[in-house]
Amino acid sequence: MILIIGGMFQGKKEYVRSRFGLEARDMADGSVCSYEELFRCRGIFHFHEWIRRMLRENRDLTNLAGRLEKENPQILIISNELGYGVVPVDSFDREYREATGRICTRIARSADSVHRVVCGIGTVIKDA
Repeated sequence: MILIIGGMFQGKKEYVRSRFGLEARDMADGSVCSYEELFRCRGIFHFHEWIRRMLRENRDLTNLAGRLEKENPQILIISNELGYGVVPVDSFDREYREATGRICTRIARSADSVHRVVCGIGTVIKDA
C-alpha cells in the first residue's frame, strides 16, 4: 500500500500522476465509489470522503487497514489531512475527523510508503 496525505488543493493527484503514473481516471473517487470497490481498485482519491460516507452508512471500519492489506495490498490511497484545523462543533464531524485520522494511522503503519504533499511538493515520510 501507498498512502498520500496532504491538505486540500495541495497537488496530491498531480504528485501521484508524476511520481507513480496513475491518472485520476485510473482511480476510484471516494466521494462516490462503493464499499467493495475499495478492495479492487488500483487507487482511490477523496479517501477521507469515502470514510465519511461509510460512517454515515454505519459501516464498521475497525479492521479496514487489515482488510486492505490482505485484499488490496497494491492500492494507492490519497487522503486529505483533517486534524490540523479547528475542532468541529458537530458531533458527527468530530467522530469523522477522529476516524479518518485513526484509519490513516493504521494504514500508514501497514503501508510500504507514505508521502506528504504540500504545495505540490511531495516528501516521503515512510519508505519500507
